[in-house]
Amino acid sequence: MQDLFPHIHFVNYWILALIPVIILMMCWWYFKKIPQQTASFHISTVYIFTGSSLKTKLRHLLFIFRLLSVVFLLIAMSRPQKRNDEQLKQGEGIDIVLCMDVSGSMLSEDFEPNRLEVAKEVGAEFIRSRPIDPIGLVIFSGESFTMSPLTTDKNTLLTQVSSLQSGMLQDGTLIGEGLATSVARLESGNSRSKMIILLTDGKEQPTENRVIDPLMALDIAKSKGIKVYTIGMAQEGFTAVEEKGLAGTISPSATPLLDEELLKRISEETGGQYFRARDKNGLKEIYTQIDQMEKTKVENISFKRVEEKFPVFILAALILLFAELVLRYTLFRKFP
Repeated sequence: MQDLFPHIHFVNYWILALIPVIILMMCWWYFKKIPQQTASFHISTVYIFTGSSLKTKLRHLLFIFRLLSVVFLLIAMSRPQKRNDEQLKQGEGIDIVLCMDVSGSMLSEDFEPNRLEVAKEVGAEFIRSRPIDPIGLVIFSGESFTMSPLTTDKNTLLTQVSSLQSGMLQDGTLIGEGLATSVARLESGNSRSKMIILLTDGKEQPTENRVIDPLMALDIAKSKGIKVYTIGMAQEGFTAVEEKGLAGTISPSATPLLDEELLKRISEETGGQYFRARDKNGLKEIYTQIDQMEKTKVENISFKRVEEKFPVFILAALILLFAELVLRYTLFRKFP
């Protein structure tokens, strides 16, 4: 029986051995009893109902239904189970916030097709590589905004990443605002390890709307024990780019030089590391290094998922017993 159903396990498998014995005993009892039943059966059916020959043949259905119901009950008593070997990945993730610059300079084409599109593509690959970690998304330019709080719903997060565009926020580069917002998002996390990956192509450009500067945000991150990895994304020198102003006009501008000193200070004082990305492959390598340095402890737990199958056989047995009783006291009812 196990060979016929490789995915089915019978808890009380020994009961299956009784099935052939029970079938033989019931058949012996039934065919031994037939001669005594034939006369009374013919009196009740052959002469009362037309088409009696068909009903005479169908009378064996009563025995077949009874026999099958007993077989199904025995199978149910053997407790058939479907068992599947499964693995569960379990571990304590790291709370991560991707803090991305979406200022107009991110449209510079020293990366193909531009810096922002490359940052989105590589950032999405990093998200897919961290299935367990809760990840959030913060963007900044002349202000900061939370696109997604910490979440393990990677599909929704990837949708948010793909929707990023320059011009979503007031233009500018407020690194401190982005860092402070990222720290705030991490406060809602439950993991003991927390980190921020801050990516920018510029330097701090203070505006009248600025609430917090980068060094203040750095102190907050340090006080919370949050590690910050910083990525400077730009080739050497200036790169011309056309960007849309707030009023929707097109005006030429230039990518400012990276403030690598600030980015290095932020990463070093929080226990992180500064990286410089000069092309797409370089950015991929940076995210790979961060992924390797910040490994999540994952435990593979193997277990068997058990699904009981006996209720199906009990239901089948009851249906057959009911059908037998209905037929016995209607179509095949015996009259004295």
